[in-house]
Amino acid sequence: MFYLSQNSLEHLNLKQDMLSDEAGGFACFEGWVRNHNEGKKVIALEYEAFDQLCQTEAQKIFNEVRQKFDILKMKCVHRIGRLNIGEMAVWVGVSAPHRDDAFKACRYIIDEIKKRLPIWKKEYYENGDSGWVGCAHEESHDLSKEIIRQ
Repeated sequence: MFYLSQNSLEHLNLKQDMLSDEAGGFACFEGWVRNHNEGKKVIALEYEAFDQLCQTEAQKIFNEVRQKFDILKMKCVHRIGRLNIGEMAVWVGVSAPHRDDAFKACRYIIDEIKKRLPIWKKEYYENGDSGWVGCAHEESHDLSKEIIRQ
């Protein structure tokens, strides 16, 4: 249901295994690498993730989705590694008997993935600078190391 991928997502048929004769609706979200952030010209991104913790937390999110919405299938794939402008960074898909639950579940998944998973984003800027965005990268790495030791 949740996958990290170092390979491009653009040529994958991510929707294929989401089909169901019971489904009346399918919703998906694609997140792309954009060329700007907070007034800076972005030329590339790099994602790092703690796979084991991502899998555990994603499973919790998917369990919540099953409790909140009437859905049939769901999947999320997130890129790791270096990505160029325009590349797909994340894909979420949900099939459901009705469109409303498909839309709501898809939104819930992407919002929770962005908030809760240990996926770190580094932006590379046109002026040669770079920086980790929206996270305390070193603190997150320290937490990951502590979890591994346990």
